[in-house]
Amino acid sequence: MSQTITVKIKLLPTKEQKSILRKMSQSYISTINMLVSEMVDEKKSTKKSSKDISAFLPSAVKNQAIKDAKSVFKKARKSKFTTVPVLKKPVCIWNNQNYSFNSTHISMPIMIKGKAKKTPIRALLVDKDNRNFELLKHKLGTLRITRKSGKWIAQISVTIPTDEGTDGKVMGVDLGLKVPAVAVTDDEKVRFFGNGRQNKYMKRKFRTERKALGKKKKSNAIRSLEDKEQRWMKDQDHKVSRAIVDFAKDNDISVIRVEQLANIRQTAKTSRKNEKNLHTWSFYRLSQFIEYKANLAGIKVEYVDPAYTSQTCPKCAGKNQAQDRKYKCKCGFEKHRDIIGAMNIRYAPVVDGNSQSA
Repeated sequence: MSQTITVKIKLLPTKEQKSILRKMSQSYISTINMLVSEMVDEKKSTKKSSKDISAFLPSAVKNQAIKDAKSVFKKARKSKFTTVPVLKKPVCIWNNQNYSFNSTHISMPIMIKGKAKKTPIRALLVDKDNRNFELLKHKLGTLRITRKSGKWIAQISVTIPTDEGTDGKVMGVDLGLKVPAVAVTDDEKVRFFGNGRQNKYMKRKFRTERKALGKKKKSNAIRSLEDKEQRWMKDQDHKVSRAIVDFAKDNDISVIRVEQLANIRQTAKTSRKNEKNLHTWSFYRLSQFIEYKANLAGIKVEYVDPAYTSQTCPKCAGKNQAQDRKYKCKCGFEKHRDIIGAMNIRYAPVVDGNSQSA
């Protein structure tokens, strides 16, 4: 089995390279939109080659633009031309035969003085744990370069082989605010992840700083602080998801079960003091990080119906409301509320119905 992921790498182009990439990205999108418009008018796919297209692009990139335009046209034809997509975000794409890289640069053909020349652009390919560079040793797909928040980003499609476990060991993971995550294996090993108290403190700190900046009408500083907060939250989710998957690997888990939290903001009961935290924390992102990292480790992720998982007694199946974080059943069974949730998630109905027995 295999999984296709996208490896994101920050680029550090020179001033001249930035100008070229900006012009090429705009030309790439304009070329696709032009070709799609022509194909829609003629109601048939184009037969043009790179020689027929006049654009500020190397021939290899023109060919990729033609390929992408045909793909957009197929979607439009499938909808009987009721919807014809018009691409707006500047981007430029090279296929896997037209770029290369080393530990410090990514090289691809760009337009230099009117001619295509393979040019190295400085890139942060080696991160602190060397993870990106290791991932790029697998089968490579297209290279996509785009600009986000003023920064140039290279996105490389990578296909990675994965081996699913076969021993059938299952682990349930309960996600929350006071305790970011709790995992329970089917042999009753328990682990808590993250620091809800610290997260709450940091969220309150960011909110207080934004309020102070708002009084001073420093809108740019507010935006910068919001970006900083989002980066911090994302980093917390990465750390928690990595720890969860490492715990699963250490215990030979083949299936991780997580709550399907699509409607958590509508269904979760929360106090007023936690409400702002709940509505700004991405539970979906954390679950996606868990799935992404688990799949790389050959571990399957299943989403389950979260109904009553924190209220049902694992011993007698009775329904009880937890008092704060303590759950106590009439049968005498007692546990931390979130541990109860994780225990029940192991056996809860899988959303798509395709599950491995726990």
